[in-house]
Amino acid sequence: MRWAVAFLMMGAAFGQDALKLTLKQAEELAAKNSPRVAAARFTADAYGQIPKELKSVYQPAAFGSVTAVGADNGTRLAAGSLNNPALYSRFASGVGVSQFITDFGRTADLVGSAESRAQSQLDNTDATRATALLAVDGAYFGVLRAQAVLKVAQQTVSARQLVADQIAALARNALKSSLDVSFANVNLAEAKLLLATAQNNLKASTAALANAIAEPSRRSFELSDEPMPAAPPDDDKTLIASALKDRPELAALRHELAATERFAKAEGELWRPTVSAVAAVGVAPAAVEQVSNHYGAVGMNLNIPILNGGLYKARRSEAELRARGAAASLKDFENRVMRDVQVAYLDAQTGYDRLSLTEKLLEQAKLALELAQQRYNLGLSAIVELSQAQLNLTSALIANTNARYDYQAEWSSLQYQIGALR
Repeated sequence: MRWAVAFLMMGAAFGQDALKLTLKQAEELAAKNSPRVAAARFTADAYGQIPKELKSVYQPAAFGSVTAVGADNGTRLAAGSLNNPALYSRFASGVGVSQFITDFGRTADLVGSAESRAQSQLDNTDATRATALLAVDGAYFGVLRAQAVLKVAQQTVSARQLVADQIAALARNALKSSLDVSFANVNLAEAKLLLATAQNNLKASTAALANAIAEPSRRSFELSDEPMPAAPPDDDKTLIASALKDRPELAALRHELAATERFAKAEGELWRPTVSAVAAVGVAPAAVEQVSNHYGAVGMNLNIPILNGGLYKARRSEAELRARGAAASLKDFENRVMRDVQVAYLDAQTGYDRLSLTEKLLEQAKLALELAQQRYNLGLSAIVELSQAQLNLTSALIANTNARYDYQAEWSSLQYQIGALR
């Protein structure tokens, strides 16, 4: 048969570089290779540097200076900002040191806000990883489903080809009519169409899995079947509680809320004074006689905000409003998580029920085909009855196959919704 030879040749080429994978291995590849996971991880690492940047203010800062001045000696600056007005030519070098002492808690709150925001980004990395794993699971079971349906299509073509050949032989001996031959050929053509669709679906599913594990050039896989998950629990209360506790997106929003609240507190502390100390020491090897050949000084500075045109008040109000918005966003996402868990639970429950229903359907379809075949062979029924029985069996086989892998994918989706897919 030409189509069989062609299919075997295609299958051989398609499987030349087949990658053997279990579901766990596919998930590990996705977590390792996914650009989205890598981008989230790098972003989290970048946010982790911000608290260190803010804490640097607690450490002393030192700087060196070299200054050369040519001046109209003995003259004075009379206009401009307040300064030391005496001008002298000189060449000097020295070192200055400044030390932040306190701003009465504002910097500490800024650091706390940055730390919470960095933790939020780590939670977002976990959420991105979970999303990547969900995509891998769906694609993995999609390939298994497509392979199983392809097998059903091959078996269907073989069975209908056999029936068509038998009826054609009987028709040549005037034992069956040309109508029977036509019906048998139509059934065979439908089976070949199903086979072509199954082949295309397998290629598409393979491409989806290759993309999910970040190996887009991969063309074929040899996947291991996964054990069937247990039945869903009797109700969704425990699942909802787990989701509210473990979903990384909720953890990220909670840390983001903590960050905005801490930042609002810091903005409210803008009115507090800041205290710092400064010291400078150096030499002036070349200078007029009025300038000493060495210098040194230590000072302390206290800055007290007085007027700024309402800037600090507006900044505090902005930060507080953002914190209230973050709290509302967290509540909204909690509601959506509860809804998504309920929907995923119902889908999984229905998927589990479909397993037994499609098993019974398949048993009845096999029995019906056997009876229809016997009745047709005895001349007690028309080809239409046999054709319908063949169609019913094919539909039952596909439904049973889909039910199995659909439930596995739905179980994976439920694990994602409750935060257990990590």
